[in-house]
Parts: sequence; C-alpha cells; structure tokens
Amino acid sequence: MTDSTTRALRLGTRRSKLAMAQSGQVAEAVRALTGRPVELVEITTYGDTSREHLAQIGGTGVFVSALRDALLAGEIDFAVHSLKDLPTTQPEDLTLAAIPVREDPRDALIARDGLTFEQLTADEERVARIGTGSPRRMAQLNAWARSLGRRVETVPIRGNIDTRIGFVEKGELDAVVLAAAGLTRIGRIDEATQLLSPDVVLPAPGQGALAIECAAVNADLAARLAELDDPATRAAVTAERSLLAALEAGCSAPVGALADLSPSSRLRSSRGGPKADEQAVTELHLRGVVGTTDGSTLVQMSTTGHVPASLDDAATPLNMGRELAAEMLAKGAAGLMGERAL
Repeated sequence: MTDSTTRALRLGTRRSKLAMAQSGQVAEAVRALTGRPVELVEITTYGDTSREHLAQIGGTGVFVSALRDALLAGEIDFAVHSLKDLPTTQPEDLTLAAIPVREDPRDALIARDGLTFEQLTADEERVARIGTGSPRRMAQLNAWARSLGRRVETVPIRGNIDTRIGFVEKGELDAVVLAAAGLTRIGRIDEATQLLSPDVVLPAPGQGALAIECAAVNADLAARLAELDDPATRAAVTAERSLLAALEAGCSAPVGALADLSPSSRLRSSRGGPKADEQAVTELHLRGVVGTTDGSTLVQMSTTGHVPASLDDAATPLNMGRELAAEMLAKGAAGLMGERAL
C-alpha cells in the first residue's frame, strides 16, 4: 500500500496549453518543495466547452467550478488557477494556500506588421480591428483611441492563445490583446508588438498571478503549499480583488485594477521613540477603472496607503480596495458595469 506521504500528489488543471504550462511550473516547484512526485490531472471546465462570449455566460467561476468540485470530491489534491478567473468570495471548505510571485500583469498587443497601438490608429483610411473577449479591454482600448482623436473596432473573440494570434496571422484582425503573463508562460512573449502601459490600460484584478488551492481539511498540504506564497503579490492582488468585490462586479465586467508595492521610508512609531521603535513599511498604490465598452465614459481613480513590510496583515489592502470602490461608485461607476450582483 502506498504511503500517503510518498504517493504522487494530484494537481488539477484545465487542459489548455497555457493552463498546462503554468500548472507544470507549479508542479516542478511542489516536487522540489515536498520531494513527492506530482501528476497533472486534466479537467474540462464549462468555460472551456462553451462557445459563448464570457460576458454572456457571466465569466465568474466558469473556469474554476469543475476544478473545485474535483477538490471537494477528493479526486485531486490541489488545483492551479489563473487568479483573475477566481470569484472574489472564497468558499470556507477550500483554502487559497499560495499565490506565488506574480508574472508581468500588463496586457500585450500583437499587431500586424509589428505595429503599436498608436501606429494602428494613425491610419486615417482604415479603422483598426482589434480582437479581445474582455469588456475591460474594450472599454480602455476605445477610450485610448478616443484620446488620440481616433477610433478602433473592438471585435469579441474566444479561443486559446494560438487561435487568437491566428486571427492576426491570417489577416482577419489587425491586432489582438492578450495577457503578457500568458504569452510569457508559453514562450511567445517575443511576438508582442507592444506591452500596454497600465497608464492607458489597467489589467484585470489579479492578472499575471496564479492561485494554488486545496481542500481546507488537508491542512498539512496547505501548510507545505503556503511556502510557495509571495506576500508582496498576495497583498497587491488582495487590494485589487477587494476593489472588484466591493464593486460587486464579476470577472467579465469592465473593471481594471492594479496595485503596486514599493518600499518607502521607515515610519517612526507614534510614541516618537528611538530607532528600535521604527517599523519598516511598504507603500501600496492602487489604481482602478470602470468604463463603458465603447470607451465614452471611464471612472478612473487611485489611492495610496502604507502596509507593514512583513505584509502579514491583509486588513490594509482589503480596506484600500473597499474605500477606492466606494469612491468610484460615488463617481458613477455603478451605472457603467454590465454585470452587477443581485
């Protein structure tokens, strides 16, 4: 009989090339961490089989529900998700054991003839057709074009990375926009003709980060997986996802958010004591955007706060997200979202 501490750990993953690539990277890390073999268990989710656009099927949880069902049924030991696909409410019977170091959170443009967005929109004789399945990207791309005195046509698309890039290669679209992290993980980031600055296109909350999840009852495994957690990444995505949750928006709503962490000066304690009383802190800068998909109206706001450098306390990122959401709602963000919680 196989000892439970030496048998292969079963890692649940979606079947796409990207999911398999990122799950394979996590599997290697878990093997190195635990000394145990890890086998990938491929699971098909509703989001993989549906041909509807994500905005139509709701987006929230469509890529994770089947994986979570397998976890709760004991068919797999842990699962790897793209964090941006996870609903913001964490089930009590599942543990988000680790959020590893985040990959580049930005969006990437892959355009014909090596063009940038500015070059695509400069042609007065031709309206660039840009493919994306994301209302968030549509809103910001259209707003960007408007700011340049131009316009683009955003075309809803589905499919894996190869399929989406194929639309450009076949001449069906002038460009597509994809997550830079996904392109990096499958070795195709060099095909990006432009990495889009968050100053013009904010990514989805949690974009570029992975989530490693297991059943709450499997406390020993959760504790080992927690060694892969990156506190800085967790603090940043906690702020972003708190904003999304407070807006009561699903992951298919036109919401962008990005939190940046950077060391700041040490803050002396309120008692004004000597250096021993000083506390190292980190500055957290959170930006958020909500917009109509045609780009005619955007609500963009930001906030900055300080969190302890140990990053053990999630209260500050949570509160920052909620407070920024409240300010955005007061500025009219609620009326710009296509999907609201009932």
